[in-house]
Amino acid sequence: MSKKDNRKYSRPSWDEYFMELANAVAKRATCDRGRSGCVIVRNRQILVTGYVGSPRGLPHCDDIGHLMKKIIHEDGSISQHCMRTVHAEQNAICQAALLGISLDGSTIYCRMTPCRTCAMLIINCGIKRVVCEKKYHTAHESEEMFKEVGIKLEYFNNDIQKYENQ
Repeated sequence: MSKKDNRKYSRPSWDEYFMELANAVAKRATCDRGRSGCVIVRNRQILVTGYVGSPRGLPHCDDIGHLMKKIIHEDGSISQHCMRTVHAEQNAICQAALLGISLDGSTIYCRMTPCRTCAMLIINCGIKRVVCEKKYHTAHESEEMFKEVGIKLEYFNNDIQKYENQ
């Protein structure tokens, strides 16, 4: 008979659990620039997942490289973005549409703040809470939109996701 282990196991919170799952989903991503994933949940039940990848039938960044575009922002700063892939949030929302799953009233767990386009989709499909591991380097617009429409936005930490050739 073994001695009882006196160390108490610490279960992750629901937010920690679902964020860990989003990080696991991200391992399927096919663009090494972000390797992002997300999980959409309602009432502590997983509805859908999504990860960064090219549209069905099109080549992936991991196979043929990135399709980079420069973006000039209002303040004159320039950033580069890979345009070959569909974002994790977009893929999860599409998956829900394909399966006929309503996302109204759900929570989305993301590795970083959703971009402006993803934020607009999140708003329109009725997601009420966004939980992010980190901030996206151009998160301001999304944060403002979520605030304006009353979507709760929470971060695990305030680190900003950095990219090579940002």
